[in-house]
Amino acid sequence: MKIFVENLGAIKQAELEMGKFTIICGSNNTGKTYVTYALFGFLEYWYKMFSMPVEDMYIKTLLKQGYISINTNDLAQKAQEVLDHACSDYSLKLADVYSAQKKLFENSKFKILLEENDIKLKTEVFEQKIRPSSSDTDIFMLKKEENSSELIITLLLEDTNTKIPSFILKQIMGNALKNIIFGNLLPTPFIASAERTGATIFRKELDFARSRLIKELSKTDKKIDPFKLLIDTASGYASPVEFNVEFIRQLEALSKSNSFIAEKHIEILKDFSNIIGGEYRVNRNDELYFIPKNVNNVKLKMGESSSAVRSLLDIGFYLRHVAKKGDLLMIDEPELNLHPENQRKIARLFVRLLHVGVNVFITTHSDYIIKELNTMIMLNSSKPYILEIMKNEGYQKNELLGMDEIRVYIADKTNLTLTNNKRVKKCQTLIKADINQEQGIEAKSFDKIINDMNRIQDDIIFGGD
Repeated sequence: MKIFVENLGAIKQAELEMGKFTIICGSNNTGKTYVTYALFGFLEYWYKMFSMPVEDMYIKTLLKQGYISINTNDLAQKAQEVLDHACSDYSLKLADVYSAQKKLFENSKFKILLEENDIKLKTEVFEQKIRPSSSDTDIFMLKKEENSSELIITLLLEDTNTKIPSFILKQIMGNALKNIIFGNLLPTPFIASAERTGATIFRKELDFARSRLIKELSKTDKKIDPFKLLIDTASGYASPVEFNVEFIRQLEALSKSNSFIAEKHIEILKDFSNIIGGEYRVNRNDELYFIPKNVNNVKLKMGESSSAVRSLLDIGFYLRHVAKKGDLLMIDEPELNLHPENQRKIARLFVRLLHVGVNVFITTHSDYIIKELNTMIMLNSSKPYILEIMKNEGYQKNELLGMDEIRVYIADKTNLTLTNNKRVKKCQTLIKADINQEQGIEAKSFDKIINDMNRIQDDIIFGGD
């Protein structure tokens, strides 16, 4: 699967191939966050707002016969057409994702381009029963057997005079088909924006501000729509920032559930605990604390904790309470406030997540993260001396990274032939970095800065000789 963007912030045009681990590097103000937010926004739109189109004949047949069988293989042939429709609609909403003026995105485009064999239908059993919120009776059922491509939809109503609005049937059928056809291609996203630290500190104030707004509304003209006003009030934040704020507000409820990582891969949570140096706790009064390791009877509020503890809070709660196989964990600058040693550790944690089924997408300025990933690529070898280094340095097999699992892009300027324009022009884009087994990722933007620093220091040290 490839992502294509055009006229998006600093990016004039770019194409991004997704891997299990996808990284965008580059200087400030080069478009890294713009691309990240655009991808997150589309996945949010896809799961929460877009319903796969369903032809009227399916609805007519279902209502007439009481059941219908839909061959999902046939519909999968139109996958690119469905995605084109979704991307076209989403491109018109890009300004809302960034909470910016619409005129800034008038010529912006976001596309998903399918490659051969991208569409792989879900093979597991799919079963869903639908009932109205005001009833205790199921009205119809959707079911697909294991390894089958047939989705069977059956009406369960005894009262044949009961009418179900066709738009509701279309939405439910469309969402089921979307899950079966695209569920293995488009992951559920979780994002940690670069503003996550602030959301952590002010989570109670955000609750208070919302409650106070509703209280004030109760004193004013009843014609005011409080929900619309709340949306308008929140419109000063980009969609990923709003996502972080809302996630932080729900920590008490989230803490009552366990992720598949907490149930099956507790060692990953232990590694994360070693990075932050303790554990997060939320009590029944929704009070959030950090409990440092090896310190008796100490619990710190977020304002009393280190900036590293605050910057990793939502990631920690995601890993312990929310994560599902197949997710896409997106982090804007995971190195925020982290010591170089912990930057190396979090790079190793990301690779371990890949091997348990969580995909990772990051933007980064950290040479430590890139260099640690290089090490894990270069260690992925059966050569005896490599195996000895692995053993001596404490690397595990589940920390090895294959070249086919990772894609790295540098946000920078280069010569491009723009869409609908045969002339070559130098403009901002994403340049795919070379990756090889012997040296890992070739991140030229980092290497140049490091070489310049080394050259200057060499001149200072040896210049007088």
